Order: sequence, then C-alpha cells, then structure tokens
Amino acid sequence: MKTARVAYSGAIHSATPLHGDDTAQLRLADGRTVAEADVVWLPPFEVGSIIALGLNYADHVKELAKELTVTSQDEPLVFLKGPGSLVGHQGQTRRPAGVAFMHYECELAVVIGRPAKGVRAADAMAHVAGYTVCNDYAVRDYLENWYRPNLRVKNRDGGTVLGPWFVPAADVPDPHALALRTRVNGRVTQQGSTAQMIHRIPALIEYLSSFMTLQPGDVLLTGTPDGVVNVNEGDEVVCEIDGVGRLVNHIVGDTAFGR
Repeated sequence: MKTARVAYSGAIHSATPLHGDDTAQLRLADGRTVAEADVVWLPPFEVGSIIALGLNYADHVKELAKELTVTSQDEPLVFLKGPGSLVGHQGQTRRPAGVAFMHYECELAVVIGRPAKGVRAADAMAHVAGYTVCNDYAVRDYLENWYRPNLRVKNRDGGTVLGPWFVPAADVPDPHALALRTRVNGRVTQQGSTAQMIHRIPALIEYLSSFMTLQPGDVLLTGTPDGVVNVNEGDEVVCEIDGVGRLVNHIVGDTAFGR
C-alpha cells in the first residue's frame, strides 16, 4: 500500500489515500480523514543519503550537448545532495532573481530498504524497498562541468522535490517500464520511459555498493529523459510516473522567501 508523510495539527503522521491514487483526501494512521489542503506534505519516508545520477538517458544527453556521449560501459555520473534541498508534494521552490535557465527533471527515485555492500547486480533488487517521484531542479546558469555539476546547480534549498507517495517495490512489477511525463501549467512538456535508462537500477546498486554502504532510507535519483524546459515564477510543475504518483510543485520568486 502506498503511504505518505504529512504534518497535521502539530504532529507528523503516516497517511494513505482515501480513494485510489487521489491526494485530495487522506486517511491518517490514527483514523482521522483530512483534506489535502489541510496538511503539509513531507518527503514520504525518512530520507538518508541522496545520491543523484546525471546523464542517464541518452536523449537527454543529446538535448544538453550534441558532443556528449554516455553509454552503459561508462562509469555512472553520481553526486550527493544535502537534506536541506528536500521539499514535499505541493511545496514551493525558489527561482532566484536574474537566472536565465532553471529547469525541472522528472525522475524515478529508488528507496533502499536493506543495507547493501558489495552487492551483485543479480541480487540488487532485493535491497530496494520501493519508489517515489522526484523533481530534481537545476539552475543551468551555474553549470561549469557536465560531468560534475557544482552545488549551486543541483543542491539548492527546496530544489529536490519528493513524493507524494512511497510505493512498495512489490507494487511496481517492472521499474524499467514506467511512463513518465511533466506538465507545466497543464501543458505536457516532457514524456519518456524508464526503459530508456542507460544505467539500470541493479547496475547502479552494484556500482555504488562496491565502494560505499547503502543504508535503508537512502534514495537514488535515476535521471531524466529529454524535454526539460525553463520554468518561471508562478508556474505549476507536475511530474508524474505511472503507478508511482503525481508530484506537484510551485515556482516562487525571491520575495516569497523575504529576499
């Protein structure tokens, strides 16, 4: 069963959808029913390390720069993100004044459920607890190197949106066969499939666990396909992955944060 974490009436609660995948009405673990607008959505699980993957869809690689080439034989491009970058469903993300290109990235987020150290790809999926949707924003103005995005590009406060649901692995028969799409103000701007990943989840877990121990709650952000576009203050950005969830985020300007 898919679950959420929300703040309501001075406490943090586990919640489930009252009707199907709909976020409009939630049932809290204590039995109360609440409306979506009455809660603050948090990332749907207690997040450990945030391990992000760049350049993991071939069409997105070409979208960024035609001279780039990445194959499954190349070492994955991975980087870490801090907990201050996290925000939940229906949250706000700040677009700094003066930037020219800030874009979303709709990504399948993989949640680790068992410690993984030296795990072979054939055994890797047994260490996956489940999945959620991520919108991993980037401010391209600050990019200095495609292969090592610096902190101002990817590690911004409120720039890693997770939710709304944690979906157990057993409820996602094939995580490499999921359609994903992004809408900006209701218009579809990105469409793709997790089938297009260059480095698939088992290979990523094998690679990462060869030099670091993955712990329960660690999350792997698996990259985005092509179709990223600039977003502006006032935009509503919706990232959706079939069978996993529909994640809503709102772009605000500096004034919303007193700047």
